[in-house]
Amino acid sequence: MNVDALTYAGHRRSVAAAAESPRYAFERADIADAAQVEAIFRRHRPRAVIHLAAESHVDRSIDWPAPFVHTNVIGTFTLLEQATRHWQGLADSGRDAFRFVHVSTDEVFGALGSEGRFTASSPYRPNSPYAASKAASDHFARAWQHTYGLPVIVTNCSNNYGPYQYPEKLLPLVVRKALAGEEVPVFGSGLQVRDWLHVTDHVHGLVAALERGAVGETYLFGGDAERTNLDLVGLLCDLVDEQADDRLPGAAPRRTLIRHVTDRPGHDHRYAIDASPTTKSLGWQAQVSLLDGLRETVAWYLAHADWCEHVLAGRYDGGRLGQGIAA
Repeated sequence: MNVDALTYAGHRRSVAAAAESPRYAFERADIADAAQVEAIFRRHRPRAVIHLAAESHVDRSIDWPAPFVHTNVIGTFTLLEQATRHWQGLADSGRDAFRFVHVSTDEVFGALGSEGRFTASSPYRPNSPYAASKAASDHFARAWQHTYGLPVIVTNCSNNYGPYQYPEKLLPLVVRKALAGEEVPVFGSGLQVRDWLHVTDHVHGLVAALERGAVGETYLFGGDAERTNLDLVGLLCDLVDEQADDRLPGAAPRRTLIRHVTDRPGHDHRYAIDASPTTKSLGWQAQVSLLDGLRETVAWYLAHADWCEHVLAGRYDGGRLGQGIAA
């Protein structure tokens, strides 16, 4: 049962294939609305909750932090409160089996230097409004498990990529701009390092946490695929060259479109995850190599230009966000 507020980045076309299944239901609701959430729990009586609902774009959090507090903090609190009431009303077998999987990000841990990786015991040092809102939600989730006994599992992941990602995010933005022959922006030096995780691997990890995870534990999912932003953007440009039917004037490689722009305020230098404890505990490991995953992702966006146009229409024009002008 899918709950979505259908904000600018939410579109039912993204789940059209699932919508045909008799095992699928949809509720349009704001998770910060307690009455709506309570009614949904009463109607559907879920056996588990996987909490992925969040405002997630760092640049938008810099310019408009209020929605991040509303959804990521107040929304998580509301969902935890209503889930606890639902769980407490279940029969013993249902209470024992119930799980609340809270899905979060590696950005809550702040920035790494050139060495080391985040672990489940890394201290919290969020540096952006987005990261701060997700850090707060993590703490609320753990507090509800410790105080009320709600069977919570927390997960933190590295940067996701793959099909259906809203085109404000780095990968689809670069693909679309490179395809159109537009300048491809890279923040600052482009030497910031991120670890990339294919969405399919992340989904498998969340299912593993739901089915085999221990209540009260934290599991980290990473792709073991660190790249600088500049290297990643260059590789994406190469893959668009490889797969696109047209070429730039003079057959110039699309890497020539890369332009360095003023860096994001407070831009973290490096993220990396040590997923080996998760592999040991859950038997999970990322399977999709970065090159294969990027090639598949570029092909998907080239083949789904209509989806991109539909979800962007009147909502986002591809312009610069996150310049530190808070609204």
